[in-house]
Amino acid sequence: MSDRESLLDRFCRYARIDTQSSDTSSSYPSTEKQKDLLRVLVDDLKAAGLADAEMDGHGYVMATLPSNIPPGHSAFGRVPTIGLLGHVDTYHEVSGANVKPQVHRNYDGGDIVLPGDPSIVIRASEEPDLVACKGMTIVTADGTTLLGADDKAGVAEILEAVWRFREDPKRLHGPIRIAFTPDEEVGRGTERFDAKKFGATFAYTVDGSGVGELESETFCADSATLKVGGADVHPGYAKGKMTNAVRVLADVIMALPQHRTPETTEAREGYLHPINLSGNVSEATANFIVRDFTEEGLHDLEATLKSAAEWAGKKYPGAKVTVETKESYRNMKYILDQHPQVTDYAEEAIRRAGLTPRRTSIRGGTDGARLTFMGVPTPNLFDGSMNFHGKKEWVPLEWMDAAVQTLLHLMDVWVVRSRS
Repeated sequence: MSDRESLLDRFCRYARIDTQSSDTSSSYPSTEKQKDLLRVLVDDLKAAGLADAEMDGHGYVMATLPSNIPPGHSAFGRVPTIGLLGHVDTYHEVSGANVKPQVHRNYDGGDIVLPGDPSIVIRASEEPDLVACKGMTIVTADGTTLLGADDKAGVAEILEAVWRFREDPKRLHGPIRIAFTPDEEVGRGTERFDAKKFGATFAYTVDGSGVGELESETFCADSATLKVGGADVHPGYAKGKMTNAVRVLADVIMALPQHRTPETTEAREGYLHPINLSGNVSEATANFIVRDFTEEGLHDLEATLKSAAEWAGKKYPGAKVTVETKESYRNMKYILDQHPQVTDYAEEAIRRAGLTPRRTSIRGGTDGARLTFMGVPTPNLFDGSMNFHGKKEWVPLEWMDAAVQTLLHLMDVWVVRSRS
């Protein structure tokens, strides 16, 4: 079996395993079925010769590919331990059960009709990146589920890189630490991650998108809870007495700037996003996520929310309106800028793989953002997947192979640059 076919087989095998996480569960990981794939990964790592591969009680899988730099080599002892990470869970809002990968060989450049639900069509007119992949091998789901290339493509690519290192012992590399995590999609991927045990000096998540992308910047993110206390009385005798918390809450949301929502922003614009509502006449609550690329912008958005709450408190004297905020994560650029070699070496590796590096910002977060603030600077490398979180997800095999090549070159760059 060729290297690419091995990679394809590995990815499809992982994609068929249901690992959907849950945003309503309080357990860790949020779903036990994520461990079904994590146990497979332990076996696959051991089969590749990583004897210390293990899964801990939280579902984290870690393993070591020892350095093969010979004694006396000019870089011996100076190449830092580099980590590679991927997450196994899939997006919680779209089914990940009974995934049926579809392999479209020699893609013809046209629309792709997904056979499990022919109403789901990946249209060439809407996907210029897909049209550019004419002649390649494209993998999709069948239209009834997502594919799960986010991030099973990255997971498969890391395993494939490990195997290729094993098969080519002349390719020198320093110590490499591998980690696979659960619950990234629900923002809890590093909640119980032991960075000290992981032991990497620098790391890379393989969880980006299009070929050649390198992401070294994320949103700053907080969560906010808006609570409204009202006054309930019999609705037939409510005039001048009732304060309807639901109505007050709705008024606050509609008073917020409508040009600062996810559906009206792009590029480096931040937003206020109500994600759920609950309550009754007496008490109502809305939960928000708040995003901006700078802490100053983040605090401005939170001040806007608090101003709207104060306005509502004055408009409805019988209501008690409060806002509480909680830090989620910060833009990893603040830390990565202090370690420019981490991203510079990744760019060099992408070029060595024959690609053009594309430095981009993530309108979201990654496990790497939190890991960076835990002391392990961790930018994000592409895995090749597109249209993630939906049934129209697709990934070219050639882009996945390019990601593997990038990882191989990346470790070589760390060896070469550590000599100086």
